[in-house]
Amino acid sequence: MSSPAGSQRSFPSGADYSEALQNTQLCFQHPELKGARPEVTKLGLPRAISGAFASVFSLTSAASGRRYAVKCFTRHVPDQERRYEAISTRLAGLEPAELSQPWNLGFEYLPDAISVGRERYPVLKMEWTEAVTLSSWLDDNHTDRFAVEHLADRFEALVRDLAAHEIAHGDLQHGNLLVANDDTLRLVDYDGMYVPSLAGMRGTERGHRNYQSPMRGNDDFGLALDHFSAWVIYLSLKAIAIDPALWSRLHEPSGEFLLLTEEDFKSPGGSGRLQTLLAHSDQTVSGLADQVRSMAYQPLDLLPPLAQVVPRQGAATSAAQPSGTGAPPNAGGLPGWMNGHMPSQPVSPPTVVPLEAPPGGFHTRTWLDSAVAVLWPLLLVAAVAGVVSGAAATPVGLSLPAVVCLGLTVFARGRRPELMQAQAALTKLTSELAQFEEPAKAAENLRKDRAKFDAEDAKRTAEHPRNYDKLTTQFQNELKEAEKRRASKQRDIDKSIRGLAEEQQKFLSRALADKQAAYLLDGLRRRPIAQNPPHGIGEKLTRRLADEGIRTAADFKGYRPVMNATYNSTGAVLLLSSGREVSVHGIGEAKARALDAWRRSQIASVQAGQPTALQARERQSIEQSIAQRRSQLEDQRKNLESGTEALRSSAQKKLEEGQARLTRENKIAGDRARRQRQEFSRRVGELQDKSAQYGVLETAVQAARLRQRQLSYARYLHFLYVGR
Repeated sequence: MSSPAGSQRSFPSGADYSEALQNTQLCFQHPELKGARPEVTKLGLPRAISGAFASVFSLTSAASGRRYAVKCFTRHVPDQERRYEAISTRLAGLEPAELSQPWNLGFEYLPDAISVGRERYPVLKMEWTEAVTLSSWLDDNHTDRFAVEHLADRFEALVRDLAAHEIAHGDLQHGNLLVANDDTLRLVDYDGMYVPSLAGMRGTERGHRNYQSPMRGNDDFGLALDHFSAWVIYLSLKAIAIDPALWSRLHEPSGEFLLLTEEDFKSPGGSGRLQTLLAHSDQTVSGLADQVRSMAYQPLDLLPPLAQVVPRQGAATSAAQPSGTGAPPNAGGLPGWMNGHMPSQPVSPPTVVPLEAPPGGFHTRTWLDSAVAVLWPLLLVAAVAGVVSGAAATPVGLSLPAVVCLGLTVFARGRRPELMQAQAALTKLTSELAQFEEPAKAAENLRKDRAKFDAEDAKRTAEHPRNYDKLTTQFQNELKEAEKRRASKQRDIDKSIRGLAEEQQKFLSRALADKQAAYLLDGLRRRPIAQNPPHGIGEKLTRRLADEGIRTAADFKGYRPVMNATYNSTGAVLLLSSGREVSVHGIGEAKARALDAWRRSQIASVQAGQPTALQARERQSIEQSIAQRRSQLEDQRKNLESGTEALRSSAQKKLEEGQARLTRENKIAGDRARRQRQEFSRRVGELQDKSAQYGVLETAVQAARLRQRQLSYARYLHFLYVGR
């Protein structure tokens, strides 16, 4: 059965394609693929390299001898043909001389190219290249620092090529980066590639989880697709080139990653791998690791592209060779070694500008300062004079002038403009700082909100095709149930139609039997006992029989012997046609037997002349009745088919309405998710601005507190007598 309108077309599995490819002469029509020889397994079956959306087979053309990689799709991809046409056009327009290396491979999208069962499906015919995956190459060459460093440069150049031609691959990872014999790179798997002519469309995949940002969503589809994965791969290559032991230490044999995994990006604080790189003694390794860590929870469109940050070979500065200053991360959240390489982004100025104070401590004594400076020596002289003269000095007498001097000192210091200005500045700055949420806490809240959103969005995205499948399954079940009911009712109707001939024969037989019975009854009524009495039945017994209602052969149907206990003899009772029994005086068993024999002889005589067939008009009535019944059953059968078709149409309409509703709801949810991602982007930018403001204010508060400490009582007394 063909797919219902609006539903996604189902595709064969890799095993189905493998079975079809056992006879390429039949399954292909393309001249290069018809009769091609597939690479086979030890069991002689076509060897498949299976992925999430397709299975890839190696075929050698019988016509040209060229080898191709043929991708057979196992899942539906929206607008597949349009996407590949756009990608093919873009890649075909690239000038080889403008590329750093021949990384792009030619391909051809062939609709309806392969037959599987009764259906035809599209394939992608790609050039075959002799190369190994990046992870396999590193298994063999990670100890060759120069080769790995050279490959890192090659990778950076490839990323630069993509950016220069406004292309994003969408799934940069170890399996899609092949290293050729000349140590140049080849890029494969263009399913999720972005080119300018596809702008406005949605992505078809989210890329390998061990290379993608946790912030990447289903709606991300643009030039920023490769920003995060490019940094992850570049970090891995540079780190291995500097410290080859990292490959054995952080990579797992046959692992689906290089040095870092999805969990390292989601939980950098608890990541042993990432912490190893962050704590590395080489500043290039630790700096690049810090860069990847800082990018993990930023939207893709805010991430710096690798091609803009890492200078070309021979440039005066390089991101791979930071200065030895070990500068801390700047206010924008980027590591210090990136200063000077990042494109500048405007940062909103802080809402409070720290108040400026004259340098140093106190300046320019006033008359009040001079008075305080005079009082303390006078108090000291008075106390010394009292001790020298031996005059008795009470504690109250000494403490009162001291309290006056101390109070005047506190008052005079409090009136100093430098102190009032410092206190006002500290109060205002502290108040401003209290209005800001701590950046680390705000970033953690943002991360949690984004993680919750991503989980819900991933659940929504996963449920959408499942809901489609539920609708399709429900539709198919309704069709099956309608067909089952139709078949059951049709069997009953067909059985009834087949039984009409037997039913007609029964009616005809019954009608003939009824006619014969009526003829017999009428004939017996015409045979009176008096006219032809049986032997031994005279006129007297005939009258007695008539008195009991027995006049003709039709009036009785036999006799029953009875015992007469009085005379110890056997008598008889006659059985009337009505079912009543009568005893007739003079009729014993012998005469009853003679009378019954007479009746049977009359029956035989009448039956000899009874009709043996129905007349034409009698048959016609029965046959017309059966024909009418047949017509009714056939009408029911026709109506049954139309009723079933109405159920099919109703189920089809229900399916289409449900699919339209799901599409509408998914679009609304997608738009809402897109707006939410924009809101996250706005919050990230706001967080960066507030982080910068927070840093400025925190520094200003610390400076204000230091300034206030410089205006202590000790410094004030020093100022009174030294003048500074």
